[in-house]
Amino acid sequence: MKTRNTRSLSFFFALCAVTLPAESSSVADAADDVMGEAYRAIWNEAEQARIDTDIEKNRKADGVFEIDAPDGAEVRIEQLSHAFRFGAHIFNFNQLGSTAANDAYKASYGAGGLFNQATVSFYWIDHELTPGAFRFGGGYEDSERFWNSLTREEAMRERHWRRPAPGPVIDFLRARDVAVHGHVLIWGQATPYWVYDWHCPEREKRVLDELGIPRHSAHLGFEPAGQNWGNGFQGRRARAWRGKYPSLREAGLDEAALAERIPVFAANLRRLHRKRVFDVAAAYGDAADSWDVVNESAGDFSQYGASRTGLPLWFGWFGLMPGDYPLHALLDAGEAFPKHVKFAVNDANLKPYYVEQVKDLEKEGARIDIVGCQMHIFDTNACARLAAGATNVNWVGSPQIIRDRLDMIAGAGRPIHVSEVTIAAPGEDARAFRIQAELARNIYRAWFSHPAVMGITWWNTVDGAGVAGEPLVSGIFTRDMEKKPVWFALDNLVNREWRTRAVAKATSGKVAFRGFRGRYRLEWTDATGAARSKWVDLE
Repeated sequence: MKTRNTRSLSFFFALCAVTLPAESSSVADAADDVMGEAYRAIWNEAEQARIDTDIEKNRKADGVFEIDAPDGAEVRIEQLSHAFRFGAHIFNFNQLGSTAANDAYKASYGAGGLFNQATVSFYWIDHELTPGAFRFGGGYEDSERFWNSLTREEAMRERHWRRPAPGPVIDFLRARDVAVHGHVLIWGQATPYWVYDWHCPEREKRVLDELGIPRHSAHLGFEPAGQNWGNGFQGRRARAWRGKYPSLREAGLDEAALAERIPVFAANLRRLHRKRVFDVAAAYGDAADSWDVVNESAGDFSQYGASRTGLPLWFGWFGLMPGDYPLHALLDAGEAFPKHVKFAVNDANLKPYYVEQVKDLEKEGARIDIVGCQMHIFDTNACARLAAGATNVNWVGSPQIIRDRLDMIAGAGRPIHVSEVTIAAPGEDARAFRIQAELARNIYRAWFSHPAVMGITWWNTVDGAGVAGEPLVSGIFTRDMEKKPVWFALDNLVNREWRTRAVAKATSGKVAFRGFRGRYRLEWTDATGAARSKWVDLE
């Protein structure tokens, strides 16, 4: 039996048939022939009905607005934009090899596209290559002309691949009325190498060398270029660091004892992390609506059990970090940024201690407005298993699993941003693309229905435009910027199913309607026969 979800999928499958290879099977076929019986049983009619009910309850509002219209006049109601944040990162800005490809990429953002929010790259390691040399405004290496001269393979080997200078990107987004989310201020993985190279005295470097502590990832034999961040790079780097800590503790060198042996470097770590926050705020304090202030720090919190330990150093997941760095980052941001800018913490480690961390940070005086939750399925086989009915894939194996995880995170008492989303197609043929589309549609619907979720951000929107080691088929566009079925699935949700258009009657100088929260245009004819309009916000 087809569910209401698969019936609606057939609409956009028919729309996107032209985007797939000619030898592929027709994407206009019924959706249920690509998903297993077990999957359809999990995402059944009752679950779909519950999701619909929750969307109606949690995403819509009733509004009454004054208008200069005679009783009985028809009022045309058109939603112009969403209050909910439908986002994507914009890391491939002007980097896709041709003006046509870049224009198609940019058209996804703003009116007529899919995304009303964009995550903008602010990685410390990539935007301050040497101390004080900020890559904010951009140069030739950020120009479309430069990237158009490269093949995709050449582009992926460039140092600034997926790390465009943020200035031109933000200018573009502001012109398109797209909300800007900065990513990221402090992350152990993105600390520049020069922090060690320039600010650790030689005598303290010798101490670290004698103890066998890796200086940074280059010291571990890893290169800094963006294409090497995949292939398990983060895990290998983290394991290399963490492998040193037990031997230090066995030798009686805890965080405080180590700091006594490298006092200058320990002090410089804290000073430079604080300076980093203030430098970005000075340049772009008003430019972004929200920031991931600290990224992937829950694992570090879990080993210390407190945000304020007083330790001069932390043995961090990705290396030595200033003691209590998540707390200091948020407190520093509170000093440096305007009060209206929203602060987020962001993590893939969605365990109960993440909620404990948020509460503990707030208890210590940090302001947290948004809690970011990542959901990456990098293994294409895992997506195939989901389609066959597996439930033990990340935290999206069933509607109930999704609700349970979001309920747990909502215990932090803050809105949730599903901040980084990867749903890969389990192949490159029509069937694989259709599986990706149905997975995305169902998962998005479940997220959108939850009252605590305020936004969802797709990560790599173009196939083959991520980093080495990430799936090449996790985009909503093909490598050649053809729209995939998943693009049509999201477009059908964002711009059709979840957008209110209606006609209502004026009564006593007012019009009332129920719709999705956002910005609206009301149009009517007044008593003199003149066309009138009004813009209102439904909250």
